[in-house]
Amino acid sequence: MDPAPAPQAGRSSPMTPLAPRISAAILVGGKSRRMGADKALLHVGGQPIIQRMAAAVRTVTTDLLLIGAGAERYAFVGGRAADDLIPRSGPLAGIYTALSMAHSPRCLVLACDMPFLNADLLRYMSERESDWDVLLPRLPDGHVEPLHAIYSRACIGPIETMLRQGRLCPLDLYPQVRTEYLEAAEIALSDPYYRSFVNLNTPADLAHAQEAATAPREWGLPARPRPSVTVVSETLWKKGVEECL
Repeated sequence: MDPAPAPQAGRSSPMTPLAPRISAAILVGGKSRRMGADKALLHVGGQPIIQRMAAAVRTVTTDLLLIGAGAERYAFVGGRAADDLIPRSGPLAGIYTALSMAHSPRCLVLACDMPFLNADLLRYMSERESDWDVLLPRLPDGHVEPLHAIYSRACIGPIETMLRQGRLCPLDLYPQVRTEYLEAAEIALSDPYYRSFVNLNTPADLAHAQEAATAPREWGLPARPRPSVTVVSETLWKKGVEECL
């Protein structure tokens, strides 16, 4: 299926606010088979994860998007809800939809299962100026995190081509565009224990996060990459794609 035409996002009109410096999108609506429940609505620190995330995101932008099947379920956090323009195509389609709808030329894209976002790190990323199309965090073990990254609208064309070809792995995008890596040493200036990159896939992960939410600031988990970070085989990616959200 060909991608739907990208809306003309970001143009000012009587009905459209002036573009913020950056937009942000939380990708929702995944199957969450290993967790057995909607991860975005699970409680950590007394709040739904998505509410915690929205609060952190609002420190850097007023343009919050909720992207994915049934996104209207999360309307209580505010923001604009939209289904994927290309259904059943995983996080890459979510990135495409976010960029197509964002009011800003750049969009921070996040998975919905990251309860420990760091506002200082988000601010550092959003203020980083350079000639890049993707700003991609790289953790101490060398893994990257595609769903805590900033993408520019220049990625829309390459992503459209990938979706048309059935290539759904974000890792295949980065060689095609100007990708700048946010190295671990830079991340550590704001988030020395890399808590931002903790993601929840199982009930055990959730229990650990709930306990950790009350721990001192020194606490940290080794960042456990999601399937989109660790697999290089597109076959494996397609198998794991529903677990990435």
